[in-house]
Order: sequence, then structure tokens, then C-alpha cells
Amino acid sequence: MGSLLEPVVQVGKLGVIDSVIVTAREAIGPRELIKVRVLQNCPQEPKEVMEILADRLAAELVQVIGRKGLIFKRNADNPKIELP
Repeated sequence: MGSLLEPVVQVGKLGVIDSVIVTAREAIGPRELIKVRVLQNCPQEPKEVMEILADRLAAELVQVIGRKGLIFKRNADNPKIELP
């Protein structure tokens, strides 16, 4: 499921800043699952970035592979992804 997604949030040289969190929050609401890309010039490690972002979004970190990661947060009003 996540392998088909394009990254909707990119974290660059400033790291996890407020604008990144706002963008991720806006994206994760209707989608539930987002892919995040950490650019080469980011001062933080990709796993650290994903953990911070998931924590700030009150979401779950699904996986980190290389410089990309998946974050999930169920939409209580309109769930799209069914978990077993």
C-alpha cells in the first residue's frame, strides 16, 4: 500500500519545523497514511525525523526505509484504511 504512494511531505535543511508539521497535519487528515521524504541536506537522521513527526501528529510510525517513511493516523470521522 505504501510503496505506491508519492511523498507528500519533504523535510529539508531546517529539519522538522512548524511549517512541516502543519503540512503533514493537513495531508494526513484525509489520507490517513502519508509518505515523508527526508532530503540529504536535513541535519537529522531519517528515523529521528519520522519519530518526531509521528509524535507531533499523535500518529503511528509505520516504517522507515532509507530516507522515506510512512506515518499513519486513523481518521475518526471517515476511516479509509481497514486494519485487521
